[in-house]
Amino acid sequence: MTQPPPPPQQPPQGGGFGPPQDQPQPPQTPPPAGGPNLGKAPEPGYGYPQAPQTPPPAAPATPPQPQPGYGYPQGAPQPAQPPQVPPGYGHPGQQPAPYGQPPTVPYGQPGYGQPGYGQQPGYGYPQATVPLQPQPGQPGGGGKFNAQVAIIVAAVVAIALIIGGGVWYSSSKDDGKKDDTASSGGATGGTTEGKGGTASGGKEKAPSDPAAKVLFQVPMPEVKNDSTVVVSGSWLTDKAYVKSGIAELVGYDRTKGSKLWSIPLDGPVCQTSRHVTDDGLTAILHQPAMPTKAEPSHGCSQIALVDLDAGKTLWTKTVEVGGDPINFDNVTISGKTIAVGSTRGGAAYDVSGKLLWSPKPSDSCYDAGYGGGEKLVAVRKCGSYEQRQLHIQTIDPKSGKVISEYKMAEGIEYASVVSTNPLVVAADVGDSAGDGSGISDFFSIDNKTGKLRTRISAPGEQFAARCEGITRIEYCNQLAVGNDRLYLPTEEHDGTGKYSQTNEIVAFDLTTGKQTGQRADAGDGYTISPLRMDGGNVIAYKRPPYDKGGQIVSIDGGSFKQTTLLENPATDQVRDVETSMSPDYSEFLFGDGQLYMSKVYASKRSAGRDKEYLAVGFGTS
Repeated sequence: MTQPPPPPQQPPQGGGFGPPQDQPQPPQTPPPAGGPNLGKAPEPGYGYPQAPQTPPPAAPATPPQPQPGYGYPQGAPQPAQPPQVPPGYGHPGQQPAPYGQPPTVPYGQPGYGQPGYGQQPGYGYPQATVPLQPQPGQPGGGGKFNAQVAIIVAAVVAIALIIGGGVWYSSSKDDGKKDDTASSGGATGGTTEGKGGTASGGKEKAPSDPAAKVLFQVPMPEVKNDSTVVVSGSWLTDKAYVKSGIAELVGYDRTKGSKLWSIPLDGPVCQTSRHVTDDGLTAILHQPAMPTKAEPSHGCSQIALVDLDAGKTLWTKTVEVGGDPINFDNVTISGKTIAVGSTRGGAAYDVSGKLLWSPKPSDSCYDAGYGGGEKLVAVRKCGSYEQRQLHIQTIDPKSGKVISEYKMAEGIEYASVVSTNPLVVAADVGDSAGDGSGISDFFSIDNKTGKLRTRISAPGEQFAARCEGITRIEYCNQLAVGNDRLYLPTEEHDGTGKYSQTNEIVAFDLTTGKQTGQRADAGDGYTISPLRMDGGNVIAYKRPPYDKGGQIVSIDGGSFKQTTLLENPATDQVRDVETSMSPDYSEFLFGDGQLYMSKVYASKRSAGRDKEYLAVGFGTS
């Protein structure tokens, strides 16, 4: 009989100095993965309660059929909710929907108000206590539910598959632009086809043997006292894997892990842009000095432009209002423009260092943040708390001129930019998500006219994507946008194996708001998360069960067939380190057959742990 994995082991208590005060504060227990209003009080930060300690529930004697929609991935702490906004939203539709899809709610009617199920027990893994040893890949998973529900779910799945067979598919072109997104997101554990070839519409090639080995590991930097320090930010270039450390950026050889260069910073990193220009430039926010016990935060006032190829800082800027430097919450890049947002307004610089715009004292609204990439989109806030109206503006990155604008319904306090082209925004309408994900609905908006194309209800108890829209306007993970579709993972549910959990990726049409009928199964014991697009294909990560290694797969955007690109070793030592980095709260990068996973917080090592890792790299031969 296969034994279930042990319950999760909690990381050490954090606290003290480290992240700036007006940043979303890391939890006291770090995640297991690892026109301005002058004088306005900072808006609420993000806090996370501890993850559950409950082991997986016993399976029934007869293995159940998969059931969609309940349970949050183990180890994903829930953020504290902001003050409640009175929900104005009414009733879901009455017609059955395709698998994993909520009933369609027309725009202007309320979204879902059902409470989430909360955190359900899943699989947890201890942190590694010994160094990793490169090993070749090895081949290699709940609870009882009502039988009537199983019958209904089976019928809905059948309907979805029938409908999906008639959906016309049009792939989008691969623009060839870099998209080094630090996102969360193989040959067993699911439908796998197309080995030894190139997935349709993508650049990532499937190796003849997807078995990977450990390329290198980066030890966790030493943190003094009981502090917790932000180390978020990671990028891929042709030669280097670049990762934030404690008040530094370090470039590592992509295969050997040897240090190529290091950029010292005056203080710890606060936020980083996921986007990289065609000539290898990116932007970060950092503190102007190292924290001390007397002054645990110096604010996030420093905007730096970094050359990732040369390994150097090109310039560092600040923006002042009334003689005081602004502490920024968000940084992004679009074209040659670096844009930053805050509760005191937004500003932008050209890559040359020229100031393009900054907050105006006469403004009655302010740019809380920006989404970058192919276009530049501002989330502009107007009105007081609980009477807030968010303006989603596509703007000219050179002048800041508004090209189009969509005004969200009053009372929605926070929104996240998921994609700028096509434009997709996520929000928790009426705080109805219920699971701390920050998402109850997605809004598909026309960039040119500012008109709403469609609204997609995505209840938190059914879908597993997350957005940190309170201050990190552009920080969403476990989702992807491409082919004019939104790709979302469902929440974990019972698999067919004993103690096993699994989930799927489903697709929504951004014109109609309906599911396309496409579905990619994780496979029994695996959970699957989208990482990014690769042309018309979806690159996804499969978090493994307790006896196998994780996988990277390419999902064909048309057929949804899966091609295995990489499978990690299944040894205990390697798997323990891999599973300590959850897609919820860690950074995952994949490119050219190499996978890099890293943590976003560093804290003092707890007793009994000999080794902890900031980052680890895997690659196929």
